[in-house]
Amino acid sequence: MSHKSLQDVLNESSNVIDHLRNAQVGAYVYPVVASEFSNWRSEVQAWRDSAVLFDQTHHMDNLLVRGKDALKLISDTAINSVENFPVGKAKQYVPVTPYGHVIGDGILFRDAEDEFTYVGRSPAANWLLFQAEKGGYDADLTIDRRSPSRPMGKSVTRKLWRLQIQGPRAWEVIEKVNGGPVEKLKFFNMGWMNVGGKQVRTLRHGMAGAPGLELWGPYEDYDFIRETILEAGAELGIQPAGSRAYPSNTLESGWIPSPLPGIYSGDELADYRKWLGADSYEANSTIAGSYVPDSIEGYYTTPWELGYGSFIKFDHDFIGADALKQMNVDSQRKKVTLAWSGDDLATVHASMYQKDGLPYKFFDLPLANYGASNFDSVVDESGKVRGLSMYTGYSWNEKRGLSLAIVDPDVEIGSQLQVVWGEPDGGTRKPAVEPHRQYNVNVDVSPVPYSEVVRESYTEGGWRKKAS
Repeated sequence: MSHKSLQDVLNESSNVIDHLRNAQVGAYVYPVVASEFSNWRSEVQAWRDSAVLFDQTHHMDNLLVRGKDALKLISDTAINSVENFPVGKAKQYVPVTPYGHVIGDGILFRDAEDEFTYVGRSPAANWLLFQAEKGGYDADLTIDRRSPSRPMGKSVTRKLWRLQIQGPRAWEVIEKVNGGPVEKLKFFNMGWMNVGGKQVRTLRHGMAGAPGLELWGPYEDYDFIRETILEAGAELGIQPAGSRAYPSNTLESGWIPSPLPGIYSGDELADYRKWLGADSYEANSTIAGSYVPDSIEGYYTTPWELGYGSFIKFDHDFIGADALKQMNVDSQRKKVTLAWSGDDLATVHASMYQKDGLPYKFFDLPLANYGASNFDSVVDESGKVRGLSMYTGYSWNEKRGLSLAIVDPDVEIGSQLQVVWGEPDGGTRKPAVEPHRQYNVNVDVSPVPYSEVVRESYTEGGWRKKAS
């Protein structure tokens, strides 16, 4: 008999941690978009030196929220205030559980007075769908799920295409495509531009540390829009980024994309676990890494840890507000970048060429994550765990292995720690894990964002503001 809900899946597992660490769904995939168009090194360098076209069409859910209670639904579920949320603006939407743990995040666009679009990973979209149904809101929600991770040659379509033009020459490309000047609206404000005679929506963005735009429109225009942008930007050095290069950009800019949703325990979330399907993201997510806590709560995070503390506004009543008010802000772990020792990474890679003994865990390039949510222990010289490394890879621009981490509040920038790379006991049974041994990699505790370009040029943008 097939499972029907997340709770059914958990009930059949003796241990939720073991289930998630050994889930058989494979590595997290950025689907459909080609792995590389030139090579991932040149594509990564393009967002630092010239311009890059990011393709975000396939790896995120789109959730349309319409109706007179649409804003109320958002206000009731977001740590953010909606007091200053005019039509034509976007916000980073962050919901938490009744216990104050982060569920996920994404971008919320206010398209019209009673119409919003959420774009991001599934956990926050699922939470909105559940709360709308449970709370009886006068709102209509329509979900367009991300493209399948492994379409196996089958045709894939979306309702919308979504592209970004980023990099130091991005605005030159944008104005050439537009056929004239484009107003540089404030960060996360929406506008319009011309692409080959078609008017498309825009969002003032800047994932690569320079002014850029996110663009979107009906999927049937996708090929025409993409080709028009690339043709216009060719002489300015624009490079299309493949799915291999794309997710590594956040190592430089500092966003942790995939915290584990804090929904696997707690009586107040029992109905939600019964509502979530056995085919949901939450039921088929994978946890990877060396850190294995005593309970699933050891993987949960709070807004402060992920850099969202400034988003919290108690000017409205929202799910989890009471729990957040009870938390000691000063004791919260903080987000940092860990810069990995090149010599130690060379040792990790060299082990692949040694026939005697198990190699160390494979460190893929440019993104080394091998689960949907990643947690490696960050330890001091005594072996005490001082934090968690949560997103790991290699920056071609910085020529360093980097990871985004949360560490104890007394850990200072400039100090040295170690990341325990690889899983204990030879590794779990996940498909993305080969038999291996662990290695303690020396790391320098560094600012977030790590990129000086991003750190010094961003004066807007929440968690990308000048670093701690």
